[in-house]
Amino acid sequence: HVQLVESGGGTVQAGESMRLSCTASGYTANMNCMAWFRQAPGQAREGVAVKCTEDSRPFYSDSAEGRFTVSRDNAKNAVYLQMNSLKPDDTATYFCAAGTEVRWNRRLVAREYDYWGQGTQVTVS
Repeated sequence: HVQLVESGGGTVQAGESMRLSCTASGYTANMNCMAWFRQAPGQAREGVAVKCTEDSRPFYSDSAEGRFTVSRDNAKNAVYLQMNSLKPDDTATYFCAAGTEVRWNRRLVAREYDYWGQGTQVTVS
């Protein structure tokens, strides 16, 4: 079993930046992808960014491309999300996720992921 703990959420003004962190513990040997999702009230969970061990290139949603950067530290079992030029539309609860058999063409699909953090609130005003 894997436990994921996010940190770094809060409230910022539009145009500012924020960095989220997620650390995994437990049996992490089989994780291939770690990703960030977000969910706003009344909306479906949306994949934002993902980084998988077998590929050095991250993958982003259209809304995140060019503004967000995902990075991973395998030695620390951690994944980070640097968010720049934040907009009010980025307001959501952000979740860290880890998967053991995430399919390449479904890297931002929530059902591909086995483990989830508790979420951290990001509010952009």
